[in-house]
Parts: sequence; structure tokens; C-alpha cells
Amino acid sequence: MIDINKTSKTLSYILRHKPENFNVILDKNGYALVSNILDVLELTLPELKEIVNSDTKKRYSFSDDFFKIRANQGHSIKVDLNLKKIVPPIILYHGTNISAIQKIKKEGLKKMNRHHVHLTDNINTAKATGGRRGSPIILQIDCKEMLKDKINFYLSENFVYLVDEVPTKYILWNATL
Repeated sequence: MIDINKTSKTLSYILRHKPENFNVILDKNGYALVSNILDVLELTLPELKEIVNSDTKKRYSFSDDFFKIRANQGHSIKVDLNLKKIVPPIILYHGTNISAIQKIKKEGLKKMNRHHVHLTDNINTAKATGGRRGSPIILQIDCKEMLKDKINFYLSENFVYLVDEVPTKYILWNATL
């Protein structure tokens, strides 16, 4: 019996950060051959499908023919996810924790070693994200003003809103939840 949580974390690490550590090659769009992943993780296709389908954050996508698999976002390596520009809701949320607040107040939200800053339209999702490293702080982001200033938004296949950065002037500090 596979440990779905542990195997999912390994799959995420492979597809988003260090495929070369597992002799996995990603194509320019971030896809790996399913056969390669099955060999590396010592899984069957039904087990891999179970991992993908049970992932509550919907981190992974198969190609239509189940020949390839990729992570939907969160990469620290160069891939082209073919993201399309979208118009987001007026307000989005970002979950963080108290230890990051002073830096965010000074610099805004930065993508760090990822391709984008991740935002959500769901407060509970933001709370869960912020709670990974302590007590969560939920920031409200003024997307209406960001759009006025021509900042681009994208939406990943698993409905995570993505943006290059969120300068401090777009964070509604008096509205933190």
C-alpha cells in the first residue's frame, strides 16, 4: 500500500523543483512522461491516478491521453504553463504568517524562487496556506486597483490566481482577516 501523502509530496518535488534528481525530464510545458514517473516512484498507473484525484489542491494534471503529467503551478524551475491572462475578482486573498508580515509591509508579496505569487478567492484556502508555518494571517489584495495599473493576472488549471508580484500599495492592510 502506498503512502499517498508522502508520494504526492515527492511527485510535487519532482515536477515543480528537482526533476533532475530523479532522472526525470520535463518538456518545455512542464510535462514528464507518466511511464518515467511510474518507474521512479514505483507506482502503477491506477495508484498515480489515485494520487492525482485525491489531491485536495489539484496540483497535478494529466495530458488527455494519460501519457504525460505535470504540476499545475508552483514551479521553481523554468516551464511554460501556457497561462492565459484573466480578469480576477475584485478582491483576492493571500495566506501568510506573522513572521512574514514586516517583510511584506516593506517589500510587498514577491514570488521568491517561484514563477508567481499565489492568490486565492477562498478565505479558507488562504487560511490553510498561511497556517503551514504558524498562525495564519490573511491578506486582502485589491485586484481592481492592480488591473487599473495594468498588472496581469493568470489562473492555473487548479484555480490558483497567479501574479508576478503584489506591491504593498495593493494590500488592504486595514482589512486583514
